[in-house]
Amino acid sequence: MNENHVYDMIIVGGGPGGYTSALYAARAGFDTIVLEKLSAGGQMSLTWQIDNYPGFENGIDGFSLAEKMQKQAEKFGAKSEYAEVFNMDLTGKLKRVETSSGIYIGKTVVIATGANPRELGLAKEKELIGHGVAYCASCDGMFYKDKIVVVVGGGNSAVSDAALLSRIAKKVIIVHRRDTLRATKIYHDQLMKTENIEFRWNNTVNELIYGERLTGVRLKDTVTGEENIIECDGLFVSIGRKPTTDFLDNQIELDNKGYIVAGENTETSIPGVYAVGDVRTKLLRQIVTAVADGAMAVHMAKEYMEK
Repeated sequence: MNENHVYDMIIVGGGPGGYTSALYAARAGFDTIVLEKLSAGGQMSLTWQIDNYPGFENGIDGFSLAEKMQKQAEKFGAKSEYAEVFNMDLTGKLKRVETSSGIYIGKTVVIATGANPRELGLAKEKELIGHGVAYCASCDGMFYKDKIVVVVGGGNSAVSDAALLSRIAKKVIIVHRRDTLRATKIYHDQLMKTENIEFRWNNTVNELIYGERLTGVRLKDTVTGEENIIECDGLFVSIGRKPTTDFLDNQIELDNKGYIVAGENTETSIPGVYAVGDVRTKLLRQIVTAVADGAMAVHMAKEYMEK
């Protein structure tokens, strides 16, 4: 790596937003590099079946889709480097990115580091992902048609997941550690009227029951301490997400949840720096919206560099 080399665009994160940015940038003639800590795809690569991304009538697993996105971007000249980003200096005309494989300099930077679902932290939770444990109802809900599912959480995302799942599953059990939902009141009324939704108030999930896949969960009452087991086919964990923005060191404006403040044009508070995908403030976090962000970021970066 030549530290004196200046890229037109440095993309931090190799998820769908990152590699779409790379594809559009490379096709526009930008000297482009993607810096990815682990492997292409981000959270998408952990999804074993994706049915809501256009163009794949039989669905596709996340790892394969990520690989296709990476190869397509690299076909047009984008480079990939597996490196962890430690620090960034984004305030100057040239942006400086310090990583585990050295320092990269770029005229523009696209931040596509995503957001990770918050986990319950239970034994075997990660191993059971795709085998009864899930974090995205709109992604994985259809696999639980006419089955019994548990949703953990009490915020807007949890009740939204529960409402969606109630149209698919035979029964939805909402487990919340308090005696009332934190979600917006309009959701309360909707859920209370839904016949196949059941509430377990003042309860937490403290153990997963499983064989080859999840078969149930052990609940603990937060008031009495009493424990009981619920048989279920699936567990949807919906207790929030954590955006990957710690490495930014407060250089960019974030909202109160830590997401990068950026609108549909993906522009951040720093000229020449763009946020795409789950890491930015947005209403819907899906693969297709991350892809749209990637295209927009390159359009805006092109205008910025032509000034």
